[in-house]
Amino acid sequence: MNVDTWVERFGGPGGPERYRRYTLSSITFLALFEAGLWAFWLVTSDAGGPWLALVAALGAAHVAVHALLARAALRHYLGAAPRPDPLVALYTAVTLAMAGLGCALLADGRIAGNDLESYLLWLLMFYAGPPALALAPRTSVVLVPAVAVVTIAGAAVAGLSGRPLVLVAGASLLLVPFMAVTLRASGGGVHLIERLVAARETQARLAVAEERLRFGRDLHDVLGRNLAVVALKSELAAQLACRGREEAVEQMEEVQRIARESQREIRAVVRGYRTADLHAELAGARSVLEAAGIDCRIEDGPAARLPTQVQSALGWVVREGTTNVLRHAAGASHCELSVRATAAGSAMLVMENDGVGAEPAAGGAGLPGLRERLAELDGALSTERRPGGVFRLTASIPWKASA
Repeated sequence: MNVDTWVERFGGPGGPERYRRYTLSSITFLALFEAGLWAFWLVTSDAGGPWLALVAALGAAHVAVHALLARAALRHYLGAAPRPDPLVALYTAVTLAMAGLGCALLADGRIAGNDLESYLLWLLMFYAGPPALALAPRTSVVLVPAVAVVTIAGAAVAGLSGRPLVLVAGASLLLVPFMAVTLRASGGGVHLIERLVAARETQARLAVAEERLRFGRDLHDVLGRNLAVVALKSELAAQLACRGREEAVEQMEEVQRIARESQREIRAVVRGYRTADLHAELAGARSVLEAAGIDCRIEDGPAARLPTQVQSALGWVVREGTTNVLRHAAGASHCELSVRATAAGSAMLVMENDGVGAEPAAGGAGLPGLRERLAELDGALSTERRPGGVFRLTASIPWKASA
């Protein structure tokens, strides 16, 4: 199994799905780590067998509810599920039950203060995160400290004092807020990345819509007036022909002239739409990519010396490549474009980004359309996935032959 397969299995090379899976994996790891700590406590504790079995049962329940609540809380935070209030209540109840059991064991003399110290510290530390993510900030700020205060007060009543009590209270002041803020920040990070990706997709769609509006506006400006004149003159010619007037021929000749002029103007509009200026496309690519948070470096090299047809074809490569980066390379952080002249007399454009994503849809027309454009100039287009999550798009056109 190669590296790309492993990368795709764990959520792709970038984007919200990968970060979401990373966050869920971290949450699961915390639950497993808590299970390991309870197992260690059971092995090193001096409590009797039946009491250890009860602690083990409550600890297993606490770990299970911890994992379920954390995952449900993250889905709620992202807007994919309702707030898991029943799980929060169950998690709080199991936590208080474990705290009460530990205090009872201390009061009964079955465990020492040092055992209860680590017991309560781990319990409160792991409890803090999931409710902070599941509940509203105001509610979690009240609930999580309240559970910590009740637990520490119960331990003091049960007989915990001196250094162990001070250590539990002092460490809780640091670890409980830290775990709550950490899990809340993880959920916020996932939410922010998803919003950024959605904004990038919206930006790409708006760019396409803006170009369509521009093209439609140009066609309207060119054809609107001419078609109105053609309609009026053809109507006038029809009326003159009905009266047997010779002026009808002149009017139809005028209609013919306007129609030919309209054809030339439409060709000019389409030619301007289909011609991509290489310098303008490079500047536009940098502007759009940097606006999307992608660092863009450009080497234009011999671009100014290339023939017009070659510049136009490479400009289309830049335009399509930039669109693909915005749509498919969600995890890209930088992009490099370079125009080079080879010793064999070819112009080459290389575009690289570090956001290898899913393969384009089979029905996509972007890259096949570019290959057709380049084939008209005996050029070629190739794509390549390189180590480190780099995607390379290469276009080459025989320079001297085109010139």
